Amino acid sequence: MEKFDDIYRLYFSDVYKYILSLSQNESIAEDITQEIFFKVMKNIKKFNGSCSLFVSLCQIAKNSYFTLYKKEKRLVPLPTENNFLSADNLELSLTNKEVAKELHFLLHQLPEPYKEVITLRVFGELPFSLIGELFDKSDR
Repeated sequence: MEKFDDIYRLYFSDVYKYILSLSQNESIAEDITQEIFFKVMKNIKKFNGSCSLFVSLCQIAKNSYFTLYKKEKRLVPLPTENNFLSADNLELSLTNKEVAKELHFLLHQLPEPYKEVITLRVFGELPFSLIGELFDKSDR
């Protein structure tokens, strides 16, 4: 079994990015990732190695996020000064929103696992090798 410091150093960033891709909220991603690694620190001796440690961490992360999601009924960010539209960028902003809406619609039309793979790669910025591990597939 690897030492906790090694596990933290190797996987923290990727687990954070995975949760960020699910939540689209940096604060939630940070909280959940810290919670997961606290659990790992307390229970490292219980890990039996039946699957990849990264896969286990992502499964715990996913379950933690969906538990929070159900509990909070999806947190909605409050408007801030920075995200109000100005007259100068109204047209660009509306165009970007239309494109984003269309991409979002198309993404959700994809069957699984393609939808999740694209989400992990584009929004989670995970490398194909780690995505492959999650799906027990080669990145080639």
